[in-house]
Amino acid sequence: MPSADPPSDAPSSPGLHSRVFPARLAALAELSAFIEEVSGLAGVARPVGLRLTLLVEELFTNTVVHGHLGDCDEPVRLVLGVEPGRIALTYEDTAPPHDPFTRVTRPDDAATVEDRPVGGLGVLLVAAMATDVAYSRADGQNQIRLVIRHS
Repeated sequence: MPSADPPSDAPSSPGLHSRVFPARLAALAELSAFIEEVSGLAGVARPVGLRLTLLVEELFTNTVVHGHLGDCDEPVRLVLGVEPGRIALTYEDTAPPHDPFTRVTRPDDAATVEDRPVGGLGVLLVAAMATDVAYSRADGQNQIRLVIRHS
């Protein structure tokens, strides 16, 4: 008896994997599980998978909290392209247009905690941990593309 084809969003091997999540903070666990599953199937080292999860959680939390101003059912799409030595992430949401990388600045190391502005450190973290970081707006969606290197 032939086996059934896996759902189109089910990861099955290294390559291209895509899944859509609702813009709800409760979806963070499912989002993290998806990244862990894809990373495991592709043989990506656990620390690299955890780094990718941290970056996506930062983007996702910003989408929900700042983009949509709270939980909603708007879609957030993740596409992971896994290749030898790299994982390319495309992150898409329908929140209002916002390029999170336009104002990324390193905090003043000499400033006290009280003198530093609130916010912005998560995006700085994303920009520092990934390469080839790019933002675009197309078809009513914010699109963030970045690459994580791995060995």
